[in-house]
Amino acid sequence: MKDLTPLEQEVYDWLTEDDDPHGNYRDLQQGGCQSGTVGMLIYYSDTVPFYLKHRQEIDAMLYELRRDIGSNPWDLFKDKWDDEDPFAREYLNQNLLAWFGFEETAYRLVENDHILRGYDNEDGDEDDE
Repeated sequence: MKDLTPLEQEVYDWLTEDDDPHGNYRDLQQGGCQSGTVGMLIYYSDTVPFYLKHRQEIDAMLYELRRDIGSNPWDLFKDKWDDEDPFAREYLNQNLLAWFGFEETAYRLVENDHILRGYDNEDGDEDDE
């Protein structure tokens, strides 16, 4: 496996913390961070520092998304995005970006097979490779 960035490592650690990456990822897909499934990203006192810590990586993902889909990434957040804070200097938008960064990173890790490789079924049983 390639070296993980600090954001990827933090998400990877969460996904694999209880030996059930399938279940953790499924829960994240179903409810997202806003559902409270990621216990370390529930309160603004958690999400804002998370965003600030990983701001460069998260902002780079937003830039990529803008380039790839050809529209403003803010469209992702619809009415939740505070238009009066376009640079995400306030906690509300930083919270959204923290959740976006976590969810997008989880998706990318799974898509690149960094998470589910080594697990043969949805019960989290590891393969004997």
